[in-house]
Amino acid sequence: MKKNKVIIGSQWGDEGKGKIVDLLSQEADVIVRFQGGANAGHTLVVGDKKIILHLVPSGILHESKLCLIGNGVVLDPEIFCEEIDELERSGIVVSPQRLKISYKTHLIMPYHKMLDNLRESKKSGSNKIGTTGRGIGPAYEDKVSRVGIRACDVLDEKRLREKIERALAEKNILFKHYFDSKEISSDEILEKIGDSLKKLRPYLADVSTEIYNAMNKGRAILFEGAQGTFLDIDHGTYPYVTSSNTVASNVCAGAGCGIRVIDEILGVVKSYTTRVGGGPFPTELNNETGEYLRSKGGEFGATTGRPRRCGWLDLVVLRESVRLNNITSIVLTKLDVLSGLDSLKICTKYQFNGKEILYPPQIENGLAKVTPIYETMKGWNEDISQIRNFDKLPHAALDYIRFIEDSLDVKVKIISVGPERSQTIFR
Repeated sequence: MKKNKVIIGSQWGDEGKGKIVDLLSQEADVIVRFQGGANAGHTLVVGDKKIILHLVPSGILHESKLCLIGNGVVLDPEIFCEEIDELERSGIVVSPQRLKISYKTHLIMPYHKMLDNLRESKKSGSNKIGTTGRGIGPAYEDKVSRVGIRACDVLDEKRLREKIERALAEKNILFKHYFDSKEISSDEILEKIGDSLKKLRPYLADVSTEIYNAMNKGRAILFEGAQGTFLDIDHGTYPYVTSSNTVASNVCAGAGCGIRVIDEILGVVKSYTTRVGGGPFPTELNNETGEYLRSKGGEFGATTGRPRRCGWLDLVVLRESVRLNNITSIVLTKLDVLSGLDSLKICTKYQFNGKEILYPPQIENGLAKVTPIYETMKGWNEDISQIRNFDKLPHAALDYIRFIEDSLDVKVKIISVGPERSQTIFR
């Protein structure tokens, strides 16, 4: 019996979800993106090609699959069209029969990106969130404020212009009087992105119905998330978070389906920890080991190119991810990056207010006030990138994996030992 699966990031994003979605898409019939925007980058390596996707679901690389972008996504029309063009230059046909966008998906407009960058430029020091400047937050704000532009609006030019003018009425006051910047008109907006909006039209569809029909036909559905659990707007390290719910429970709201659709929830876990941008990071390594992980792991943002902050694996964070997402199995990525380290540390608890705790404190900026408590484990020097059998891994690597399983009470079912599809161990 085919199962419907959710792929979720268990840390601060960049766990390697793209490769895993690409791999598991081989077993799925439908791949759905349910939240986030072009601030997420999924890097895929296929043969000698490196493909970075920001909006289009990773399953697009498989010709027979249907890919859907749900209403919970905020979609940048310009980046979407650039991505379609890039895929087609790589020989991947992206037709409206293979890729569909929900009529209800909100669009990121040029003024959202302007507002995002102007706000960040006003901040200084620790007040900077580290936004990608892609307009994600302002687009979600407009959605909640009921002045958002939805994908279906591009089908009615008069309505589209009216809605843009309504949204700009307030924003132009901010641009002119608060940011000391220039105002912008609806004509400028439509001139800038008009061609992208026209190209978008054929891809619009009733995604909720597409999912419902797929369920009724017994087709396997794979839901892919963007970012990671600790960037969730409610459950992450607020305010250093993204603007949407990244946890598994948002799948149904962001895709337009009922909760009974989900059979399995796979938590993608990087074998160490990284994060981009500001915010607390208890196990961060500002030393040679941190630089080793960054260099060997190629830890630079797929969207911005920014160097990622690197640190030891944090089981306290992962316990919370298991609890929040009801993770049924773990996908462990980048295990090969740890090869060459004589010893490894794993954070098992925090010291907080004179007590040892197993879960993160539930107060704002609580992670900035904890001291990690570590277990030290033996490392390994062997190159594991060509190993395909779990039992062939070095004993120290096996011990590392089993320690994670025992601590989280969740099995590690898939292990990635390199960026290519073939560099994967299935248990």
